[in-house]
This record gives sequence, C-alpha cells and structure tokens, in this order.
Amino acid sequence: MSIRNKRLQSIFQKEITDIIQNDVKDPKLGFVTISDLEVSSDLSHAKVYVTFLGKDERNEAGLKVLNKAKGYIRSELAKRVKVYKVPELTFHIDESLKKAQKIDAIIDKIHKED
Repeated sequence: MSIRNKRLQSIFQKEITDIIQNDVKDPKLGFVTISDLEVSSDLSHAKVYVTFLGKDERNEAGLKVLNKAKGYIRSELAKRVKVYKVPELTFHIDESLKKAQKIDAIIDKIHKED
C-alpha cells in the first residue's frame, strides 16, 4: 500500500468517525467505534470495520443504521476531504475483539490446568 493510500485511509477513518458521532442522529446506533478501515488501491471501495458497545443485538441494529446512512456519510466525507474519488462505503462488524477474547480464555484455561 502506498504512503498516499495510508494517509487517506487515516483521514477517512478520522472523518467518518466524526460524521457518525456528530451528524448521524439515531438512538439505535448507540456507541460505535471504527476499529479499522481498508481502502482499495483505486479508492473505489472502503471497508469500514466497526464495534458497538453492548450486546450482540445492538450490533445488528447499529449496522442497519450505518448501512441506511452510508450515502449521507459518503456525501459528508466528500465535502470534508478533497479527493478525486470518494470510496463506496461498506460497514462490517469487527470480529477481532471476540477472537482475541476467545484466545485469552483458552490461554487462561491452559494456565489454570498447569
């Protein structure tokens, strides 16, 4: 990945976080964090990985809100970041935290058995 893409990825993540926190007004959204963002090399697509505070039911409701608002989020992003092409956004639940917790639990169990 080029330095330019890494820099744009960082800018996109910061701006999308700000847009979601300050402009998207939906109580179903709850507290959301953008944990990672991957932009394609041609800037046509961006995968936005999100985590929600709370139970798993909140994940689905929050993801629906974000997918419903992705056109608005993209248009706001275009206003804030002056690039030739603003990527199409897709939101995904970040499962890495669950995987890390599962691995920690397995390691703890191994240590307790020894």
